[in-house]
Amino acid sequence: MELRQLRSFARVVELGSMGRAAAELGIVTSALSQQISRLESELATRLLQRTSTGVVPTDAGRAFLRQAQLAIRHADAAAMAAREARLTGQVSVGLASTTGTVLAPRFIQAMQQRYPDVRLRMTESLSGHLTTMLNTRQLDLAIVFHNDAAQRWTVQPLLDERLLLMGLPSTPGWPTSEHISLAGLHEIPLVLPSPAHGLRQLIDTACARIGRTLNIAAEVDGLAMLMAMVRVGHVATIQPGAALPVDPTMSRLQLSDDHLQRRNLLVSLPEDELSPAALAARVVLSDVARTLVREGGWPGATLYAAA
Repeated sequence: MELRQLRSFARVVELGSMGRAAAELGIVTSALSQQISRLESELATRLLQRTSTGVVPTDAGRAFLRQAQLAIRHADAAAMAAREARLTGQVSVGLASTTGTVLAPRFIQAMQQRYPDVRLRMTESLSGHLTTMLNTRQLDLAIVFHNDAAQRWTVQPLLDERLLLMGLPSTPGWPTSEHISLAGLHEIPLVLPSPAHGLRQLIDTACARIGRTLNIAAEVDGLAMLMAMVRVGHVATIQPGAALPVDPTMSRLQLSDDHLQRRNLLVSLPEDELSPAALAARVVLSDVARTLVREGGWPGATLYAAA
């Protein structure tokens, strides 16, 4: 016997109609009817009597309803008690610079609303550094772009980001079309992260695949400094959409190469090593990331779809 069956049965009796109850519960009438039939089979007695105007409880149904309503009230009270018990503790979360730009503000706000007594310690670093910090237990969870070093992590793919060409239209060699391929960027001076950066490795691998090289004018590992150089107008960059908040002076062009995308993985220590606060934070982080993508608040991102 499931709590869901008790709720369904109680709603059917309250409304006197299988169809109306199904509509309120958000299921089809046949599914609701099957729930009730399974409940009656388990109890080996008829709980509802069908009439020309709907359904009414039998004597056994009325007796069962009183106890079912009591069980539902107890279950609701237990859930409320659990929600009202304040979760405490500290959680260490690591984000890359581009990810943190779009995700951190909403995540911190959501945690303050849901778990005000949980203290967050946020770390911004390169994806490779975050993996090292996870392996040395300096972080509870992080969003990274590779799971090569994941031996005992819990790994949850979240989303994929397309890479964009970003810069001012006055940048030398700036394309006139709305889309461009990686092969068409050879004349544009670029500022990119150094080869130690996961994003740069992704771009270099893609260039090697097509046998082309890029015009790299400078290498900068700090996102703020890199984007400041782009805003001057002498260089452009290749970044995921999250790297650039809404800025009417800057242009973004989607790169048409299908393989130029970055997967965001939510990784954490093994579940048996996570505190209740860290487990809760992991759920909130995933919820916020998915909500941002659905709302269009994460430019160039699509939710991960398992094959």
